[in-house]
Amino acid sequence: MALRPLPVLSALLVPVLVSAAPPALPGIADAVQKHIAANEIAGAVTMVVTKDQVLHLEATGLADREASRPMATDQVFAIFSMTKPVCGAAILLLKDEGRLRLDDPVAKHIPEFAALKTPSGQPANLTLVQLLNHTSGLGEAGGPAAREAKTLAELIPLFLAAPMNFEPGTRWRYCQSSINTAARVVEVVSGQTFDEFVADRFFRPLGMKDTGHYPDAARAARIATAYAKNRETGLLEPTRTGDPTTRNRPPTGNSGLYSTAADYARFCQMLMNGGELDGRRYLSAAAVKQLSSITTGDIPAGFFQSETYGSRVTNYGWGVGTCVLREPHPGVAQMLSPGTFGHGGAWGTQAWIDPVKGIAYILMVQRANFPNSDASDLRRDFQQAAADAATARAQ
Repeated sequence: MALRPLPVLSALLVPVLVSAAPPALPGIADAVQKHIAANEIAGAVTMVVTKDQVLHLEATGLADREASRPMATDQVFAIFSMTKPVCGAAILLLKDEGRLRLDDPVAKHIPEFAALKTPSGQPANLTLVQLLNHTSGLGEAGGPAAREAKTLAELIPLFLAAPMNFEPGTRWRYCQSSINTAARVVEVVSGQTFDEFVADRFFRPLGMKDTGHYPDAARAARIATAYAKNRETGLLEPTRTGDPTTRNRPPTGNSGLYSTAADYARFCQMLMNGGELDGRRYLSAAAVKQLSSITTGDIPAGFFQSETYGSRVTNYGWGVGTCVLREPHPGVAQMLSPGTFGHGGAWGTQAWIDPVKGIAYILMVQRANFPNSDASDLRRDFQQAAADAATARAQ
């Protein structure tokens, strides 16, 4: 009777076909689940990494409540302002190559800015670093023309037509038009569109395969549903979003990216390693230091300046496209070290890199209309649980 090799072959294949589950630190899922139970979010992906190791990657809750679709660790998210550090890194990469300087006048690269006047009628003389640290005073562009723009170049005249808010370098005011102007400078200097440049120089070589401005249909199908809390009922309701696959919109530097927790962790690890990862250098160590160092001096900066959020005018400064923590404070920053840097997104996403502890915390969630997502209890509870677990693990 002939031997039947198929069962043996199948048995041999099992270890190859079954991959190990990602590591999960204790306490983080419980911290997230508390906010799911309180109807604050539908679900989240949480990730904790060191320079060279994944300590935690976990999906909790639902990506789509109406369809009962579980959250997955490779869920795609609109990360909004987590795009800004990528824009800062792109400018610094060009600086590394000797193609620009942070103190360059914007007009050197976009000549139309030479005519821009401040509220006092003086030449604005904006610099690149003022664009990236929100001290430019540049006005915002809105209305139909901004909504209909298809390229960054089409947005520039709208930014220039908007009245400036203050004399450059005298105040900090979160400014979307300034970051998008910096992204346009990347295009002018590099000769590529902003989305092509960051994909070629960061995303593809870093293995960030699900990150980009224009996800294809397969990746778009993996985007977590966005929810907003109904102010009257307190219930989460799906909120409308545009077509993520359309290229009929500019590749913005302020909020245009889609990504996953694992992808963005690669970007964080590159920064944690001084601009290098897996034997390839992306940025010089000096560039990473500039990205993560305060460039705003003593100017009050950040999102916690009002009494509602503790008047933390001395706790934060701004780097090159990044928020930088000067001193920890109770709440969302109590577990972080001085010098921690990163950025959040409008729908609750966040990546903080703590260079003292050598750890990065990445939170992916799609919840619109947080009162202040940078001050969310969800972010605080995730980071505290992660910090406690990582400390216990190291002991």
